[in-house]
Amino acid sequence: MNKNGRGDRRRGGRIWALCAGVGFVIAGVASATIPTTLRDFFLPGSQPGILHNYIAASDKCQGCHGNFNLATEPYRPFQASMMGQAARDPVFHAALAIANQDAAFSGDLCLRCHTPGGWISGRSTPTNGSALEYPDFDGVSCNFCHRMVDPVNRPGNPVEDREILRNIHPFPPNPHSGTYIVDPIDRRRGPRVLDPFFPAHEWLHSPFHTTSQMCATCHDVSNPAFTKQPDGTYKLGPLDTPHPDGDKTKMFPIERTYSEWSKSLFAQGPVDVGGRFGGVLSSVSTCQDCHMPPAPGRSCFFGENRDDIRPHFFNGGNTWVLKAVRALYPDIETDLSAATVADSIARAVDMLKKASDMDVTLVAPDRIRVRVTNYSGHKLPTGYPEGRRMWLNVRCYDGNADLVYEYGGYDAASATLHGYDTKVYEAKIGVDAEVSAATGVPVGPSFHFALNNVWYKDNRIPPMGFTNAGFAEVQAAPVGATYADGQHWDDTEFVIVPGTASVEVRLYFQTTSKEYIEFLRDKNTTNAAGQIAYDQWVAQGKSEPVEMDLVRLGVPCYANCDGSPTPPVLNVNDFACFLNKYAAGDPYANCDGSTTPPVLGVSDFICFLNRFAAGCP
Repeated sequence: MNKNGRGDRRRGGRIWALCAGVGFVIAGVASATIPTTLRDFFLPGSQPGILHNYIAASDKCQGCHGNFNLATEPYRPFQASMMGQAARDPVFHAALAIANQDAAFSGDLCLRCHTPGGWISGRSTPTNGSALEYPDFDGVSCNFCHRMVDPVNRPGNPVEDREILRNIHPFPPNPHSGTYIVDPIDRRRGPRVLDPFFPAHEWLHSPFHTTSQMCATCHDVSNPAFTKQPDGTYKLGPLDTPHPDGDKTKMFPIERTYSEWSKSLFAQGPVDVGGRFGGVLSSVSTCQDCHMPPAPGRSCFFGENRDDIRPHFFNGGNTWVLKAVRALYPDIETDLSAATVADSIARAVDMLKKASDMDVTLVAPDRIRVRVTNYSGHKLPTGYPEGRRMWLNVRCYDGNADLVYEYGGYDAASATLHGYDTKVYEAKIGVDAEVSAATGVPVGPSFHFALNNVWYKDNRIPPMGFTNAGFAEVQAAPVGATYADGQHWDDTEFVIVPGTASVEVRLYFQTTSKEYIEFLRDKNTTNAAGQIAYDQWVAQGKSEPVEMDLVRLGVPCYANCDGSPTPPVLNVNDFACFLNKYAAGDPYANCDGSTTPPVLGVSDFICFLNRFAAGCP
């Protein structure tokens, strides 16, 4: 037991040591594809070596901020979030290994956000994470976040921050990729104004902690090794050379979640979404409003009850990795439990279900239109694009409730999505011919995110307030899809096969696709991290898709033109009815749904005959 009466949490790196330590040995004899250096991934902001006080481990906070109310206390919900376990995430470990394989030292870019305490403490080299110590595995830890400093010297900020900002060289022109500024002294900050004689620890009032700009620090991610060219392409810069100015808009964009929000209606002020995200709020604006929705309670064991504390839930869309973390590490190291993991995943599922609405309309005798509307404050889905997707599943049933056709079928046993005949919402990044020639990675979409320099697809649904110009400005424009300004929905039409009496339409979301997890397993030549991630993916249910929306719709019998309800429902009267409607130019006679003149033709007769032959329920 350690001095706190707990088990030795320094074992927290044991899985990482298995992965990173072995990788470090192998890395000594196998060079990476691109001979980049740490200087190629240098970014402005606070740098390692500036701390006067170390970043305290998160378990030091639980004495006051934990173990008194699971619904409102900060500590246990934080631990059961992807932020709290960011440095134990096995998928991250696997991606880190391949990044370092592809571009030497690129892992530094990953460690900045997954273990900021370890990075700022100077333990991010080697960039495989093998130098990390016990407190570094807390991920985006309590002490680190609450020591972050607003990069903008605005009214209301602590006066102490002025000196800190003066000493930052170079200064970040915009927030992204872990370009944080951290107080070298352990002066914790937050949005509450506390008693000047607050006894527990030094405390400064910080409005910054209520802003989305704080979240931008790690929820816009750029690759500084690639520089934007005048023609809009991205090229590898001179090696062993930092990016010229640290401006994210001049680097290759990997993620743009914050920027998507910044160009949405939500960034302009609260948006009424009917209370679907914001707890006691009917209207929401900031990242915190949705991901830390206010609730009544208290955030400290000794604190007073308030109407609007911010539970540290950090709800997102990850539905399986916390279970993997718990399987890989003892609870005494992670402070996870079956209950806290289950609660966290349930909140993620709930958030996914609330992120969209779906409407299904019969637009022709043989076609339905499915509209998916995005109510989140960013693209749907958003975040790290690799392996993350949504898709539409449409099932056609006959009158006996037997399945006659399915679009977007998913085989749960093999985790295979048959996406060729449906709409899949996703982003695909990849490499161009120049990078391909240098690395051997084929031209086109790839999961080699440290090498990727082209967006090949991005049909994810924009948020309210979307404009093409605004999203282009922040490197988040749709690719291979068209959305009109203001359009925060997408329409897809499906042909309904003859004999269909009803349809069921579902919108699914999946955190980690089979294709991505197999890539992490098969392309890792450094260590066991890819196999560990894959084995956990299998053990935890292969990232079981979440049903975000479900709509059921009855389909009228088209061939029953005269509407007769008594058997035989279909007879010669229906032929006569169809002929009369055809002669009159009635839209009903447009059986095949054609829109080009002549709208009515012989194909409509064939369509009607096929539907007549298929019968009615």
